[in-house]
Amino acid sequence: MGNASRPFRRIAYFLCLLSVLLLTEGKKPVKPKCPAWCTCTKDNALCENARSIPRSVPPDVISLLFTSNTFDVISDDAFMGLPHLEYLDLRGNAFNCDCKLKWLVEWLGSTNATVEDIYCESPPEYKKRKINSLSPKEFDCIITEFEVYQSLPYQSLSVDTFTYMNDEHVVIAQPFTGKCIFLEWDHVEVMFRNYDNITGTSTVVCKPIVIESQLYVIVAQLFGGSHIYKRDIFANKFIKIQDIEILKIRKPNDIETFRIAEDWYFVVADSSKAGFTTVYKWNGNGFYSHQSLHAWYRDTDVEYLEISGKPHLILSSSSQRPVIYQWNKGTNEFVKRFDIQDMEDAYAVKHFKVKEDVYICLTRFIGDSKVMKWGGSAFLDLQRMPSRGSMVFQPLQINNYQYAILGSDYSFTQVYYWDAEKAKFVKFQELNVQAPRSFIHVSIDKRDFLFASSFKGTTLIYKHVIVDLSA
Repeated sequence: MGNASRPFRRIAYFLCLLSVLLLTEGKKPVKPKCPAWCTCTKDNALCENARSIPRSVPPDVISLLFTSNTFDVISDDAFMGLPHLEYLDLRGNAFNCDCKLKWLVEWLGSTNATVEDIYCESPPEYKKRKINSLSPKEFDCIITEFEVYQSLPYQSLSVDTFTYMNDEHVVIAQPFTGKCIFLEWDHVEVMFRNYDNITGTSTVVCKPIVIESQLYVIVAQLFGGSHIYKRDIFANKFIKIQDIEILKIRKPNDIETFRIAEDWYFVVADSSKAGFTTVYKWNGNGFYSHQSLHAWYRDTDVEYLEISGKPHLILSSSSQRPVIYQWNKGTNEFVKRFDIQDMEDAYAVKHFKVKEDVYICLTRFIGDSKVMKWGGSAFLDLQRMPSRGSMVFQPLQINNYQYAILGSDYSFTQVYYWDAEKAKFVKFQELNVQAPRSFIHVSIDKRDFLFASSFKGTTLIYKHVIVDLSA
C-alpha cells in the first residue's frame, strides 16, 4: 500500500508546484505596450502627432523623441516612470511658458538626461527664449487673493485688533446700536464669535489699549460724551472708569494710541467747529489731558508715526491741508512743523514702511487720493489713485505682502499690491463692500484675515489666500 501511493504523491506534488508557478506568473506586472501613435524598439520610442506625453511608454526606454507634436504644456509626472531615460527630444512643439511649465524648467536643471534645446512660443515676453536656459526664479507663480470667509449682520465704522491674555481679539464700533462688539476666534467652529459688548450711544470708535496687562477701551460717541472702560477679569465684564471732558471732545472722529519712551498716550481727532484735537496721557490711574493740538479746525483723522526715529502726528482736516507735528523731548509736547502741500481736502492719512522708507496714503472723497514718500525734509508725490466717494485708503501688511485698500461709497473697493521692482502700487483685486470705513489685518490660528467695516451694509471678513499656480 505504501509503495502504491508514491506515484499519487508525486503527481500531487507536481500539481501544487505548477499552481504556485502559475500564481507567481500571474502576479508579474504586464509590460506596457507601445502607445498607438509611437514606434517603439527595445530602447527607443518615437512619437508623432501626439497631443500629450502618453503614460504607457515602456519604462526601459533610453531614448524618447516627441518631435513636431501639438502639445504646448506637459504634465508634471510625464517622465516619472522612465528611470533609464538618457536622451529626450521635444523640439517642434509650441510651448506656453507659464507657471504650468515651471516644473519642466526645474526638471531640466536636475536630470542627467540629454535634452535637445526647446523654445517658448508664448507668452509674448518669453517668445523664442530657450527653455533649457530658464531659471525657476523667473516664474512668479505664487499669487494671493482675498475671499469672503464670514459675514457679520450689522453695520460698522471702526475695527481694531488687540492682544490680551495671550489671545487675539477684535473690537468693532457699531454706530446705529451704539455698541462696541468684541469678537474672539472659536477654534472649534473655526470662525469669529461675539463674547461681550459695551453699550453706548452713536459709537464711532472703540479703541483698545493694553497697559501692564490691563485692558482699557476708549469709547468715542457723538452723543452722551465719550468714556474709558476697564476690563474686570474677576467680574468678567467692562466697567466704566472715566469720562472724557466734553468741552474739548464734542464730535470725535478718530483715536490713535501710542507709546513714547515709557509713557502711554492716546489722541482724539475732534471734527466739530468748537472742539479740540487733544492728547491724553496715562498717569497710572487714568488718562488726563496732556495737550490740545487743534482748536476749531474740524479734524477728521489723526495718525501716529515715526520719521527718522522721532515721534510725529499727522492731522487731517476738512478746513486745511494735513499738518505734521513732531515730538519735542524738552517740553514733552508735539510742535507743529509744516503742512503737506497740494493736498487740500484730505480726509485721512495712514502710513506704512518699505524697508527704511516711510510712505503715506492720503484719502480724498473728491479728487485723486495719493501715495507720498518721505524725502528727508518733506513728503513727495509718488502716485495718484482716482477716487470718488473714498473715506478710507488703508495700507496694511500681511506677512511679506504689502497692500493698500482704497474704499469707495459709489463703486468697488480697489485693492493695490506693492510692486517692489516698480516701487509703487499696482491694481490687484476688487472687493464689493458697501460704504467701507476701515480695514484691518487680523492674524490668528495660522490664518490671515481682512476685516472690512461697512457703514451701509454687512461687515465682511475676508481670508487672505495664497495660491501656487505651478501646482
